[in-house]
Amino acid sequence: MSRFSFDLAATDGAARTGVIHTARGDIRTPAFMPVGTAATVKAMLPESVADTGADILLGNTYHLMLRPGAERIARLGGLHDFMNWRKPILTDSGGFQVMSLSELRKLSEEGVRFKSHIDGSEHMLSPERSMEIQHLLGSDIVMAFDECPALPADEAEVARAMRLSMRWAERSKQAFGDRPGHALFGIQQGGLSHELRGESAEKLKAIGFDGYAIGGLAVGEGQDAMFATLDFAPAMLPADRPRYLMGVGKPDDIVGAVKRGVDMMDCVLPSRSGRTGQAFTRRGVVNIKNARHADDPRPLDEACSCPACRNYSRAYLHHVFKAKEIIQSMLLTWHNLQYYQDLMADMRAAISAGEFNAFEAKFNADRAAGDIEPL
Repeated sequence: MSRFSFDLAATDGAARTGVIHTARGDIRTPAFMPVGTAATVKAMLPESVADTGADILLGNTYHLMLRPGAERIARLGGLHDFMNWRKPILTDSGGFQVMSLSELRKLSEEGVRFKSHIDGSEHMLSPERSMEIQHLLGSDIVMAFDECPALPADEAEVARAMRLSMRWAERSKQAFGDRPGHALFGIQQGGLSHELRGESAEKLKAIGFDGYAIGGLAVGEGQDAMFATLDFAPAMLPADRPRYLMGVGKPDDIVGAVKRGVDMMDCVLPSRSGRTGQAFTRRGVVNIKNARHADDPRPLDEACSCPACRNYSRAYLHHVFKAKEIIQSMLLTWHNLQYYQDLMADMRAAISAGEFNAFEAKFNADRAAGDIEPL
């Protein structure tokens, strides 16, 4: 089985483009990972997700350990076979969900004891158990177990959580072992603090990982604070390894992150927004629920190649949303995922050509122009 590796092809300022090589295929960077939390990208077939240009999906340790169970998935051939996705899968460690979703959690040096938000059953998630679950799932990219405090938080609390996460990172590396063809990413923590981020990065580099994530952002701090942190945090991590910004985000968040040296991102936003009538386009967000679309024969975005734009009008999409037809979620989710993958492809091309600043200027100008009313 081939080993995990990363080839950096071109840079433009801090922005980077390259290829992550895995045993299950290549991942072109910058890459956006659609989120398949519970072994499915909601309202999408796996082959439809692949058709948008996605090279990798994200699954979730916390949700899959609770339902249907990692051991069951392993008996059924692993997550790739279980969900019929043949390309790479990254699984997050469950640390964020334990903090944000579970009930009656008790944090200790060992890990986190918690009660399921589904049925109240009690579980223990530790670095070792997180590695075991992700191994059972067959994840191509495994995330170290960490604690992610919500922001704002005082610096002492952020420092405590970061240092615990670094101790857990070391245990994650030990538990992960040597698995050719699979990769383990460490997660930088430290909130908005330059000093704490630097301490975290140095510890992670000393442990040694296949890639490095920037955690603890997009947790309530706002875009300005996130960008201010990304002005220094990615550069603290090794330049020859992928850099993954977790849980981001909106299209302008993604462009700003890539500009600052981020290679990988994930977010539930394109699929969640599709289910609530929000469509991302070159000219900003279109709310298909609005009455102005009821007689509009135009596509959502005339430059988009997805089935929603090729085959259906805004009027139809408005109708099926109002009628609460399931096809509405399918079509708008497909469109949003296509928009995100097209955005990543455009950035890869711009970086390769040394034209990222021109790309960013056009991206901002198109969004500022807004969605055009029908004549």
